[in-house]
Amino acid sequence: MIGKLTGRLEYRTADHVLIDVRGVGYLVYCSERTMMSLPGVGEAVALYTDMVVREDLMQLFGFTSLVEKEWHRLLCSVQGVGAKVSLAILGTLGPDGVSRAIALGDWGSVKAAKGVGPKTAQRIVLDLKDKAPGVMAMGGTLPEAMEGPGLDEVVEVDASAPAPKKASRKATPKPSGAAAASAGALSALGNLGYSPSDAASAVAEAAGDNPEADESALIRAALRLLAPKG
Repeated sequence: MIGKLTGRLEYRTADHVLIDVRGVGYLVYCSERTMMSLPGVGEAVALYTDMVVREDLMQLFGFTSLVEKEWHRLLCSVQGVGAKVSLAILGTLGPDGVSRAIALGDWGSVKAAKGVGPKTAQRIVLDLKDKAPGVMAMGGTLPEAMEGPGLDEVVEVDASAPAPKKASRKATPKPSGAAAASAGALSALGNLGYSPSDAASAVAEAAGDNPEADESALIRAALRLLAPKG
């Protein structure tokens, strides 16, 4: 199973790229949002990947974060949702937007993605609502999870050189500040005794109201939302 590719972007189309990794080219399909975030042709690139293998097909799908990859895996587990629909949803909302929509039960936002009807959107929210807290919490663990020798460097193979050389550009995807802030806020609310689903809904709503909020601001806003009314 191929879980991550680091190499040079050889060419790109509307929905996929070719990444050269030590002389081997990999076709990787990505969401529209991910495609827009990738560097230009000839530059270093790194993507987390999910591999689909069937009797008549073998495809790689690429993601800029482990959160995006996990949402893709979960979306594809819902009946009637394949890789194409999953990438459409992630391309429209982004991983943070998917987290908010599912945590809040906002199937209307999910329905905004191309090819997603109301019944499918409702099924996605219903089936995955309990998964949202766990995926949102991944934002705080990404840097630690990806630590290790050589993860930040792209190795270029030069047949005429005695040894490979390292590219100067660092290409390992980094988690968004919003994801890390949400993860920290979720952890803090859990320590205060709030249930994962209540905490996720409050953090998602707070993050939607103020996308630039840091962890402390999210905690304060979420606590106000969780406070008893009346």
